[in-house]
Amino acid sequence: AWRTHYQRDRDRVIHSRAFRRLEYKTQVFLNGTGDHLRTRLTHTIEVSAVARNVASALKLNSDLAETIALAHDLGHSPFGHKGETALARLMRGRGGFEHNQHSLRIVEKLEQKYPDFPGLNLTWEVREGLAKHQTSYDHPDRRKGFDARNSSLEAQIANVADEITYYSHDLDDGLDSGLLSEKDLIRHVRLFAQAARLVARKHGPLAEECRRYFTIRTIIDLQIHDVVENSERLIADARVRSADDARRCAKPLVQHSAGCRRDNLGLRDYLYQNLYNNPAVSQPNQRAVNMLARLFNYYLQRPSEIGESSRQRVKKAGLRRAVCDYIAGMTDRYVMQEYARIFGAGIV
Repeated sequence: AWRTHYQRDRDRVIHSRAFRRLEYKTQVFLNGTGDHLRTRLTHTIEVSAVARNVASALKLNSDLAETIALAHDLGHSPFGHKGETALARLMRGRGGFEHNQHSLRIVEKLEQKYPDFPGLNLTWEVREGLAKHQTSYDHPDRRKGFDARNSSLEAQIANVADEITYYSHDLDDGLDSGLLSEKDLIRHVRLFAQAARLVARKHGPLAEECRRYFTIRTIIDLQIHDVVENSERLIADARVRSADDARRCAKPLVQHSAGCRRDNLGLRDYLYQNLYNNPAVSQPNQRAVNMLARLFNYYLQRPSEIGESSRQRVKKAGLRRAVCDYIAGMTDRYVMQEYARIFGAGIV
């Protein structure tokens, strides 16, 4: 009784098996590539911190925003968005695969921890936030059961927090890995150049690690301040007095100003060109995708080898969906271990 509904939801997410597995799932670099590079779990924790702060600044429900943020990537496949694309291709014409929808499937059906209900029995508002989670790198196309025009303001906050965190911290990891350089970023990315100038003006010359930390932190601060100020104005102009008022609005009310959005897109485009599509990132990810495809077809032929809980779903969901659920739940590390066990190490 001493927890609110959303605090209880948050605790159920944190204690779920799917949440723990995020520690061994790819953000950009394959899991295990570097001790300080981000995983899906560290990314998720960072998103939840930004979401909670933005919600607090806007005087909205920070527990709800935090919980949606903590659950938003539960449905991610191994090997990041490359893995998601591979599973979507393997499930084409059979219901597809999209990680936001799979997050919802996990919290509603696949987690089996309670005797009285399937899933985690989360509130409608949290599940709505997962169903409608959408950033510039997501492609949600099915939102069955959640057909209001927009999501809650707290869900919109989780969306924006995800984008702020995603690109800023991928930038940090790219610099840490040596694939990106500060000098090139200052020349080509307006947002980075602005942050670098502010840091130099305030702190003067700094050691490389400290300078990079403060530059990334400043990029995040600039975006948070912009989204709070812009969203306050949009919410006031729309005369929002309730969650239903927000859902009836034709456009999201939690968003960046046009200028900041333009700068964010410049950062995103630079990262796609220089980091995500860099052979040092894309080639290992492609080899990992080949592993997923081969394992998928192997399990279709030998369903007795998928996990017991997945086998129990074959009759209701079909073999192909059960295999997809099983592989989507794997960590990067477990995929590699299974692949080596079945096919031999190094054969891709």
